[in-house]
Amino acid sequence: MRKIMSAFFLLLLSVACQESAEGKEEIKEELQFLQVTAIPQRVILNAKASEISRDWMEFNALNIGFDALYKVENEEDLAFVLDDLVERQKALEDSKYPPEFDLPQVRSRQKVMKTFILKTRAAVEYRIDATEPAVEMMEAYNALRNQFNVIVNNTLDLQLLSDE
Repeated sequence: MRKIMSAFFLLLLSVACQESAEGKEEIKEELQFLQVTAIPQRVILNAKASEISRDWMEFNALNIGFDALYKVENEEDLAFVLDDLVERQKALEDSKYPPEFDLPQVRSRQKVMKTFILKTRAAVEYRIDATEPAVEMMEAYNALRNQFNVIVNNTLDLQLLSDE
């Protein structure tokens, strides 16, 4: 009788341990998709860059798309926002750039931003933590915005250098 009770107790204990481990995995899975607080804030455009980009509708639409990233509450919202960002980025890529920003420096930073948007989208599709790729995506977007500031603040005349 003692052996039967011991075997029954071990069986009961093993079943109880398995259930608690499953519950922990579910909680971990819910919390890991994205930490919005880890995503850096956008770089502020200076007055000249804001003036130039004011009439650039595709860039303004991309700004609105990135605003939605900070309001994400679940994985489905994040997937929707990233799909929207991909579409807005494609529209920006195909748009007519303002002459001041139609430079290789700007286009290359936009391609890097596109890469990180797709990387974040892949992380969401494979259901892994999207915080790190989202931070990288936002840093690439900030690099693009910062490049606008650098371009309008550059007072060096390249024509003078090439004439010598």
